Amino acid sequence: MSAGKRRQPSLAQLRAFAAVAEHLHFRDAAAAIGMSQPALSGAVAALEETLGVTLVERTTRKVLLSPAGERLAVRAKAVLVEVAALLEEAAAVRAPFTGALRLGAIPTVAPYLLPTVLRLAHDRYPELDLQVHEEQTASLLDGLTSGRLDLLLLAVPLGVPGVTELPLFDEDFVLVTPLGHPLGGREGIAREALRELRLLLLDEGHCLRDQALEICRDIKAEGRGSSPGTGGRREGIPATTTAAGLSTLVQLVAGGLGVTLLPRTAVTVETSRSSGLLTGSFAEPAPTRRIALVMRTGAARSAEYTELAAALREAMAGLPVRVVGG
Repeated sequence: MSAGKRRQPSLAQLRAFAAVAEHLHFRDAAAAIGMSQPALSGAVAALEETLGVTLVERTTRKVLLSPAGERLAVRAKAVLVEVAALLEEAAAVRAPFTGALRLGAIPTVAPYLLPTVLRLAHDRYPELDLQVHEEQTASLLDGLTSGRLDLLLLAVPLGVPGVTELPLFDEDFVLVTPLGHPLGGREGIAREALRELRLLLLDEGHCLRDQALEICRDIKAEGRGSSPGTGGRREGIPATTTAAGLSTLVQLVAGGLGVTLLPRTAVTVETSRSSGLLTGSFAEPAPTRRIALVMRTGAARSAEYTELAAALREAMAGLPVRVVGG
């Protein structure tokens, strides 16, 4: 058959092959895309016939990609991402703020800001199907670039190419201590005080952990060369105890294992669960973080996302944050 008359692969065939390439299991792949296993197997076989190459090596125990399959799986995924983008753009042209919007949010933002986000979406965009995914930053960014997610709500700056940040607000960090701690309940705490505290952190992968460590590094750099009153203690070295979430972290503080930093939007929710806690505020310049909406640069719905960011700034004006312009 000549090149001009060669059959073209169908989208169903590409989806089936991409699912097999991801799961390396026909039953799991079929379940993931809502297809029967025989239909999926037939689609992959038809794609192999159309392309004239063997994509999958089938054994009694597992499925392996052939060398050609490894190479073409990348192409198949790219085609499907572009088709999804085409459909997204067509939907955006038809009617703004309708259909699905897959919003990703980090765990240190989602519980405290989503009530405001969901209320806004319900009141102002009733035709919008807002779908929320709570994941860590790296997973969210991967989902954004792959097309699995449309928009992210997380801490910035990211320094990642191909994404655009729409700043929403800045918020201070608050020091949370157990009862009886000398800094508990104080205002105007000097940032340098963190050098001598046992600071409890979230597990690796949480951006809030990275922010806390960066604050410690900055403070240590500011005070380098002077060590009065340290008594030989290790300055700015966080405790080895870590937690998977802010709720556990706060309970560890209440148990006397150390102190921690909470973003101000989380303070009311997290400290209300224990009577064994005190909070303290920092003197200016206080440690802060910035929260933004993040989208793919050039996204088909970028005008909608920009409008949504403006609406969120307005809605978040009542929170203990400093709203920033776009």
